[in-house]
Amino acid sequence: MEKQQLQLEHLYRASNLNNPNAPLIIMLHGYGSDENDLFSFASELPPKYAIISLKAPYGLNPHGNAWYAIHFDNLNGKWSDDNQAIKSREMVVSAINEIIEKYPVDKNNITLLGFSQGTILGLSIALSYPEKIKNLIGLSGYVNRDILKEDYEETDFKNLNIYSSHGTLDQVIPVEWARKTKTFLSNIVTNFTYKEFPVGHGVSPQNFYDFKNWLEKHS
Repeated sequence: MEKQQLQLEHLYRASNLNNPNAPLIIMLHGYGSDENDLFSFASELPPKYAIISLKAPYGLNPHGNAWYAIHFDNLNGKWSDDNQAIKSREMVVSAINEIIEKYPVDKNNITLLGFSQGTILGLSIALSYPEKIKNLIGLSGYVNRDILKEDYEETDFKNLNIYSSHGTLDQVIPVEWARKTKTFLSNIVTNFTYKEFPVGHGVSPQNFYDFKNWLEKHS
């Protein structure tokens, strides 16, 4: 199938299945990056998956994109624009609905794959709308509770599977934040896997093969 028009710019790789209900991976890149970044994983991921890598809506100067602004000032230090993050959360949920309508994918077998800010956003989507997401692979991110839907605690997470990993040497998002997320998610998500790797803010080959194997077990 050819690439379709969506409200968000994206890259698309079709599934090799002659099936109108292919499993789908949606990729959410990090701050300052674009849709090409995580899409570099596509050739190494199982061909049965349709893959869509979304481009964040907010352009940065001089290049790159963001799901929401990160501000730096002397008074408050570094802080995230949570209102913008919530808008992007809803934008991606809307894009998921578009994808289901326009592409031959299984709406009950959707995996979100995020890195850094893309993980933070992906977790907000999966925890706010678990009925839409089967698997979430969150690399080098954490849960920001301020961008979850207010009633998320009343939601059923029994069918949601989460893989979370972090570098112990990460200087962008401290591993302590990920460890707090581990505690938080362990209490609400039954099928939750957490891994640490001796790397900085990035994805090591071992991490890639770990989440790929995890995905195959939850396909």
